[in-house]
Amino acid sequence: MKSLSTVACELPVRLVVSHELSLPLHMGLRYEAADPFAVRAAFSPVGDGPMVEWVFARDVLAQALTGHAGHGDVRMWPADGEGQRVLYIALNSPAGSALLEVPARGVEFFLRDTQSVVPPGTESDRLDLDSELAHLLAES
Repeated sequence: MKSLSTVACELPVRLVVSHELSLPLHMGLRYEAADPFAVRAAFSPVGDGPMVEWVFARDVLAQALTGHAGHGDVRMWPADGEGQRVLYIALNSPAGSALLEVPARGVEFFLRDTQSVVPPGTESDRLDLDSELAHLLAES
C-alpha cells in the first residue's frame, strides 16, 4: 500500500533457529511521513500467533543493504542467501533474541517507495518541533 504519506508492504521472513532450521514468518513494514525517521516492522508467525513490533531508523535499514548497521538491540547486515541477497536482522530484548532473514530486494523496493514520500535528508522538514515541545510540556 502506498498513499501520499504512508508506505506499507509485507515480506516473507525466516526466523533462523539454527544453521539447519528456520521458521517462516510474515513481516509487515510501514513508513509514515508524519514520523519520517522511523520504519515500523511487525513480525508474526505464518497462521495465527502474536505479533511483535519493532521500530527501526530508516537510514539504518538503508545502510544495512550495503554493510553492517545498527548497534545494541538492533543490528543488520547483508549476505548472500540461497540464490538471492538477504538482509539479516538481529533483535535483542530482555524477553529474548531473534535472527531474521529477509529478502534484500523487498527491502530495497520498500525503501525506494519511502524515499519517494520523504526524500533522504528532508526528514526534519516534516517535523513540527514547536508543536512536539508544547505537547511534551503539557504532559508534564
